[in-house]
Amino acid sequence: HVQLVESGGGSVQAGDSLTLPCAVSGDTFSTLAFGWFRQSPGNERDGVASIGSDGMTRYLDSLRGRFTISRDNAKRTVYLEMNGLKPEDTAMYYCAARPEFWSLRDILYNYWGQGTQVTVS
Repeated sequence: HVQLVESGGGSVQAGDSLTLPCAVSGDTFSTLAFGWFRQSPGNERDGVASIGSDGMTRYLDSLRGRFTISRDNAKRTVYLEMNGLKPEDTAMYYCAARPEFWSLRDILYNYWGQGTQVTVS
């Protein structure tokens, strides 16, 4: 079983940067792939970024260049660095885990955190 706890959300101004950590406990961290997803009221949950157990990454095309996903196996933490934030980035951000391979499809993920709210004004 895997537990994920997101943090780092908050209210920021357009153009600011935020980094969201996701602390992971439970199963073997190094064999897991992770994804960051976001959902705003009335909208579907979108895959933002994903990183495989081998470090390969994938991004939502519209966010490439502004968002960066990374992992620290020693600290058992996954990060989402967000730069140049825009009001349309306002959403609840979720961290999720699945075995081995990256994916931006939420239905493929087995474990989810509770989310952290990001509000950009």
